Amino acid sequence: MTSEKDDKPIKAKAAPKSKATPKTKVAPTGKVSAKSKAATEGKAAAKTETATAGTPTPVSAPEVTQAKPAPANKLDPENTLIIETTKGRVVIAMRPDLAPGHVERIKILARQKFYDGIVFHRVIEGFMAQTGCPHGSGMGGSDMPDLRAEFNMEPHVRGVCSMARSSFPHSANSQFFICFADARFLDRQYTVWGKVVEGMENVDQIKRGEPVRDPDRMLTMRVMADVA
Repeated sequence: MTSEKDDKPIKAKAAPKSKATPKTKVAPTGKVSAKSKAATEGKAAAKTETATAGTPTPVSAPEVTQAKPAPANKLDPENTLIIETTKGRVVIAMRPDLAPGHVERIKILARQKFYDGIVFHRVIEGFMAQTGCPHGSGMGGSDMPDLRAEFNMEPHVRGVCSMARSSFPHSANSQFFICFADARFLDRQYTVWGKVVEGMENVDQIKRGEPVRDPDRMLTMRVMADVA
């Protein structure tokens, strides 16, 4: 069992207020497993809170690269997700060629209806919307074991879906995030497993906050092949 401190998502220190200073961004984080705690035990507290492994250096808001929707007739039903949210439908084309283990995990959990009703608990303007925590706090995950990282060369651009994790690379479980804009500082540090191909305008409407008050949520998540 991990401590409450270990389970808290990493937050950036507040930057001095200035019209010329862009908002600081911090990498998406997931629950911290027992293995993660063991791997990081003994490090100085200041290091774990402000410069933990896997936490990118805060950067200014990147230039947006628009996601290119794939033709509906070219989507693989077995590797396509249909998510009904409180803001509308979102369709995600999954990439088993990039991250087979992560895609399989998402499909298993979707078929178990694990994601139904789960909120978008951490939503940062110009950065990303994070979801997948059953507690709505960012500190939880499924009952399944944590996944081994499948970092790949796919860039974190607008519409990309990637897995949240703690500072330990092999700690992704159920939480994931969707990029509002380019976040290339996350490349090869977080596992990209898919991309929004329909409904990105609905993702853009998800309520912001960290944490979010009265958050939007996923009503249902289904694998397209299972939808009649």
